[in-house]
Amino acid sequence: MTSDAVLTWLLDSDPALRWQVERDLAGAPPPVWTATRAKVATEGFGARLLELQEPDGQWAGGAYFPAGFASSPEKNGQPWTATTWSLDSLREWGLDPAVLRERRTAELLAANSRWEYDDLPYWGGEIDCCVNAWTLANGLWLGADVTGLVDWFVEHRQPDGGWNCEWAEGSKRSSFHSTLSSLKGLLAYHSMTGGTEETRAAQRSAEEYLLERRLVRRLSTGALVGPWVDAFSYPFRWLYSGLNACSYFREAALLDGTAPDPRMTEAVERIRRARQPDGTWRQTGRLPGDVWFEVDVPAGEPSKWLTLHATRVLDWWDGH
Repeated sequence: MTSDAVLTWLLDSDPALRWQVERDLAGAPPPVWTATRAKVATEGFGARLLELQEPDGQWAGGAYFPAGFASSPEKNGQPWTATTWSLDSLREWGLDPAVLRERRTAELLAANSRWEYDDLPYWGGEIDCCVNAWTLANGLWLGADVTGLVDWFVEHRQPDGGWNCEWAEGSKRSSFHSTLSSLKGLLAYHSMTGGTEETRAAQRSAEEYLLERRLVRRLSTGALVGPWVDAFSYPFRWLYSGLNACSYFREAALLDGTAPDPRMTEAVERIRRARQPDGTWRQTGRLPGDVWFEVDVPAGEPSKWLTLHATRVLDWWDGH
């Protein structure tokens, strides 16, 4: 349970975060949290990001990268200012899609935005499964035609059940990062449409890939898959962590009305151990790269976003 002090601290936040605290931790009635959620379009992070949208529907003049970006992401970090990242943030913050639909964002992007890879049309996606997952979720949110991407995920599963963004380079094994991002895209599809037999099978096989590995370990050796499983950072972006994965499984279980899978136990307990004595979780370090503005604290400081996500996971887990 969240202490009164931590809850008060969490409620003193941007509307993008506060409405989720009201709904999921404070037990506020729908009229309260929906009123706060509506403020995402007019106050704080959401309003600031909306102001940065360009007349052609894009942000920073590009689909995945800003226009003219030529630096090495490995050297300088991935810039997080282009269209895909901006849409992803607004959707995750709970912006009413009607705001962007009134701006004809989906239509403008169909006409004006092309992927940096092969100059492909925006809503058709490209070859990277993480990119396609965000495009699927954002397209459904805005009412774009992204039906081709649904089939793409069914067709591009790896033999072991998940996905890997390096499939085009010949990879035959799934990636934790790619599989989780892809699952989030399918979850958005199932949430809005109920899904199909094929997409549900794809979801189950990918979830099984992660659960067989207890969300944090290699199947072959049992060793921790990487130090990043305990690197809790917000925004999540594409980076896998035990918290990011448990947040997904919580949402999927709530949608389907199912109980937590016991194979998540180690990942959940790693989240619990990361809780500080004051009841908060600390930012371990954000992915480098240019942003329009910061939405969370620097490394080492108590993070309201991470505290929200971690507390939700523990409340859900402990409630079963």
